[in-house]
Amino acid sequence: MFLLTKAFKLRDKVNNDGHEKPFLEHLEDLRVMITRIVATLMISTLLCYFFKDTLMDLLRQPIETVWEQNQQSKLPEEITPDIWEQAKNASHFSASLSEDSKKLYFDQFDTPRLSFYAECAGYYRAARSIEIPEHRITFIDSLPDTSKAVRDQTKKLLKSEPSVQLNAKNNVVYMRSLKPTETFMLSLKLAFFAGLIISFPFILTFALQFIIPGLKENEKKALWPAMIIGFGLFLCGVFFCYFIVLPKALEFFYLYSASMGVENEWRIGEYITFATQFTLIFGLAFELPVVVMTLVKIGLLDYEVMSRTRSYAIVSIFIIAAIITPTGDALTLCMLAGPMTLLYEFCIWFAYFTRKKELKEEAEARATQAPRIAAAPGSLAALEAAECHLDDDDEEDYANDHPLDEGDEFDDGEYECEENTKLDTLRAPYDPNSSPEEDYDHHENHYGEDHFCEEDFNNEHLEEEASLDQESSVDDPQLVDAIAKLEELREKIKALEKNALPAEEPDSSDDADNKN
Repeated sequence: MFLLTKAFKLRDKVNNDGHEKPFLEHLEDLRVMITRIVATLMISTLLCYFFKDTLMDLLRQPIETVWEQNQQSKLPEEITPDIWEQAKNASHFSASLSEDSKKLYFDQFDTPRLSFYAECAGYYRAARSIEIPEHRITFIDSLPDTSKAVRDQTKKLLKSEPSVQLNAKNNVVYMRSLKPTETFMLSLKLAFFAGLIISFPFILTFALQFIIPGLKENEKKALWPAMIIGFGLFLCGVFFCYFIVLPKALEFFYLYSASMGVENEWRIGEYITFATQFTLIFGLAFELPVVVMTLVKIGLLDYEVMSRTRSYAIVSIFIIAAIITPTGDALTLCMLAGPMTLLYEFCIWFAYFTRKKELKEEAEARATQAPRIAAAPGSLAALEAAECHLDDDDEEDYANDHPLDEGDEFDDGEYECEENTKLDTLRAPYDPNSSPEEDYDHHENHYGEDHFCEEDFNNEHLEEEASLDQESSVDDPQLVDAIAKLEELREKIKALEKNALPAEEPDSSDDADNKN
């Protein structure tokens, strides 16, 4: 360990540029974070342990609701499941008592008409022991010394067929423990589960304190709201599972076992494990919007990518749901994958409206800053305006330095000629039937002394620029390069003019034929 510490210190000394935190300090921060999380979980678990009875009742509530709904559907409206359980037990324990003893026995209960329901329960249980259904009705009709109300009520019970077992509620709701230490370990597991839910915001805070120093400013701003929303979504997932999903899943398994002729006598350990895992998985699954929107805020995801890959995301959600659900049935898979798919779709639309809002704000910002940018010195608009102003001043100065004679027309820089220009003449196709004299006359018409062409205009401007260059200082290197380029351009123009002049007239007709 000593050598490993020395190696890490040497590495940090070599690679540290003053901005990066040393590796050992990162490990120290990680140790502090883990210590805080463990201490928080231990304290919250210890506090929740004192309320273990209340927590146990809360976890029993879903299965108790399922059992009561199933029994109420098989009982008459005036008989509740609790009264039915009490009537079966009273009938069983008072069967060997005399009439006076039975009356004294039933007077000890506050339940109204308990003796009547107990009598019906006794006859119903006796009739259910008969295998042939038709013989059950015959047995009830043939009972001596029995009132018509008792016989009618017993016939109703035979049609709905409620449970005949004693302590059926205790077998299903309170369950059984098959190990000496199972109940104690379940109490600790239940306290840890409740402590994890209570301390979840603190755990997120400690985790963010370790992560945030290595993030950028926009990423830090996105994480703190995500922590608050994440805790709210976690609670939503837990409550959604506890009040909606868990009762439906338990009802499905309970009725399926009953339809197969199997009595539901579940172990307390298996039920607590199933309920806690199921609830915790839903709480974590509801964190999907937090993860997705955090990636959107920091720029790793956007609306276009999410909408384009929607089908792949849905398939991935179903695969993840199939892996993390505690059971392998399709019902619980769909109950988990369905809300996750809806939450992902909500993330897509939220990203769309967020992007739309950002674009609107950017457009408003550009519209607000455009006048200031245009008026700022050095901007493109200001430079164009200054250039136009300088061009107007140059034209005005040139007009003042070169006054026009009467009848002359001011040249605006655009060369106009009734005939083709010099380049158009040079580009004209060669006519083999024309004679050299005609070619010479054609060129002479375009380069006559009395004809104004672009050459005179260019030469005049080049002479003016040369005189101005001589008068001005040439200290600027860029100005010196520009003058050199102008000189090269002047030489090229002169060379082009010399090459464009026609050749001398050939002496013999043979040379003309060869040329043709």
